[in-house]
Amino acid sequence: MTYYRRTRLMLAGAALVSLSGPAFAIDGTDLLNKINAAYAPQGHAITATSVKVDGSTVTLSGVGIARVGAPATDGTIGDVSLDGVEEDGQGGYGIASIKFPNINVTEDGVNLTAQDLSLTNVTIPADATQNSLSSLILYEKAQSGPVKFTKDGAEVFSLTGITSNLAKRDNASGLDFDFLASGLKGDVSRIDDPATREALQKLAITQVEGDVSVAGGWDLATGTVDLEEYALNLNDIGRLSLGFSFSGYTMELMRSLQESMKAIETAGANDDQAKQAAGLAVMGLAQQLNFNSASLSFEDASITSRLLDYAGKEQGVSGTQMAQTVKAMVPLMVAQLNIPELQNAISAAVTEFIDDPQSITISAEPESPVPFPMIMGAAMGAPNTLPKVLGVTVSANDQM
Repeated sequence: MTYYRRTRLMLAGAALVSLSGPAFAIDGTDLLNKINAAYAPQGHAITATSVKVDGSTVTLSGVGIARVGAPATDGTIGDVSLDGVEEDGQGGYGIASIKFPNINVTEDGVNLTAQDLSLTNVTIPADATQNSLSSLILYEKAQSGPVKFTKDGAEVFSLTGITSNLAKRDNASGLDFDFLASGLKGDVSRIDDPATREALQKLAITQVEGDVSVAGGWDLATGTVDLEEYALNLNDIGRLSLGFSFSGYTMELMRSLQESMKAIETAGANDDQAKQAAGLAVMGLAQQLNFNSASLSFEDASITSRLLDYAGKEQGVSGTQMAQTVKAMVPLMVAQLNIPELQNAISAAVTEFIDDPQSITISAEPESPVPFPMIMGAAMGAPNTLPKVLGVTVSANDQM
């Protein structure tokens, strides 16, 4: 009796699994449709020659990108694997990882290769029309392995890897992001222009190495975008970094800008009137933004002294003499800009930096956010007033 009871239980369990399996199967076509619904505001669509589902893995074959409403592309991307696909219970999807095929393309003698391209923990929205983060395609990490550009068989530029991270803030109130392109190498000895190549050689620059880093965030309620850092760091040259903050870039404004940009892209090649109207719409929307702050700084890593030596040699003087000449010329050059409130600060900062090359920084921090229309008005009507409007300061050798 016990044997038959166990047998009936096993058969019942097998029947339940067989009946419930199709109900939980991933709908690959619906997944692709949801992806395209989220991309539609940008005017593009993902095309695929076939969609195959195997458990929680969805394979898109012959993937390409086309403009919305345009014919399907020829599958130039290749086959894309979406692994760990799950429905989120609200009509959307979560994807553990998306793996893209390696890139190997050649055009006009220049070959680009990129390996190990992937996205991790991707969310696909159920409804892409809502004004919230839940309506966007988001990922936690995007990464690439080695990237190389070669020309005529010789490597001219490469990266060891790229990593980008996105993190939702509490209550989906915004996003924080960072990006790092590491192991940058560029062979400047292959620059075509002989004069530029010779100048770089005299500066002892035959190859540049370094990295590019970005960090920032976006607050949805105020539409504040803070780009804390956009930095290019080159060994034995220096570090150039940019930062800025503006507000008013809300989800609603983003949607409107996307629609205007899509109108520009989808306008016929000869439809100048439609493109002009869409361009004016973009300009009008941009007037909803406010400028909060900005900064541009350079940290020297020996390039300044080499530049002075090089420039001095071209003029038949020493680097020290060239430095004195530059310091004397700066006040005369700044005076022509008619910005008396900054003239002394610029001259003092340049003098301090040339005497002891560490860093030089230009900052703009108005007392309160400045509407973009006010900035554009000042730029067109009285450009010399912009430094005062934006609260511009110049300094050297600050503690970085």
